[in-house]
Amino acid sequence: MTRLLTCKQFLQELNEFLDNELDPAFRAELQRHVNECPNCWVVCDTTLKTIKVFKGMQSQPLPPGVHSRLWAYLGKRCGCKRKDESDITEV
Repeated sequence: MTRLLTCKQFLQELNEFLDNELDPAFRAELQRHVNECPNCWVVCDTTLKTIKVFKGMQSQPLPPGVHSRLWAYLGKRCGCKRKDESDITEV
């Protein structure tokens, strides 16, 4: 009899599962869980679809005003300040 995985265990391994970086036997165990658990199936399927959407997108530059306001907000939230514009890295 195989031990059933919990949803929490599946979610802890989700990244490696999606990247196919797991031992084949353990990956098969996770796949069985996804096939039998509707909640984990939805999480897995939605995550895969989201990744496909983002991989197909090209990054777009932020307008300068939005960029400045975003950095000001982030600086307030994390309590850090930029030294100058050279601290900004483009995404």
